[in-house]
Amino acid sequence: MTSTNISEAYKDSEIIQLASKTGGSLTIELMNYLTDTKNPIEMKIALINALGWDIDGKNNSTQFYEYLKVKNNLKDINEASAEILICYAYLKAMDNYFDVDDAIKYAQKAKSKNYKNSYTINIICVLIEDQKAMDSDWCEVYKLTNNVRVNNLLNKDMKEDAINIIFGYMDLYKDNCK
Repeated sequence: MTSTNISEAYKDSEIIQLASKTGGSLTIELMNYLTDTKNPIEMKIALINALGWDIDGKNNSTQFYEYLKVKNNLKDINEASAEILICYAYLKAMDNYFDVDDAIKYAQKAKSKNYKNSYTINIICVLIEDQKAMDSDWCEVYKLTNNVRVNNLLNKDMKEDAINIIFGYMDLYKDNCK
């Protein structure tokens, strides 16, 4: 998850350039972008990816949740849309990639609400699950990701360049399958 620099495929975008200049912290402008339903999910994910991760941890997911409580009067994150949930899950995973259990829970909830069959939501959910699988089964890391790649029922709402970045790294795990 931390080695798939999806934002590279979107680096010409103004919002991605802005996100990459914040020192890894969410700003009001970035949170406004994440919550605007007119903005594509692939761009929201690229934005979060551009914020990156820190071995010492971050608190972007907490900041985002507090923002949602005020802006959207959201009392429970589980009530959020699939897009907001996957953004929250990805932020949470990037905040602390050593403990992704809660992030997985929110990502899976996003996937279950994903009525548009978004490839982006599915691949980010799997990348978060892969982060946990890396602790025990590297073949499973490959299989989980590959299952999304071969699922023709998903709406390909992610740039091919971003997909290539993901699989350029994740395919390295194939050698762990016998």
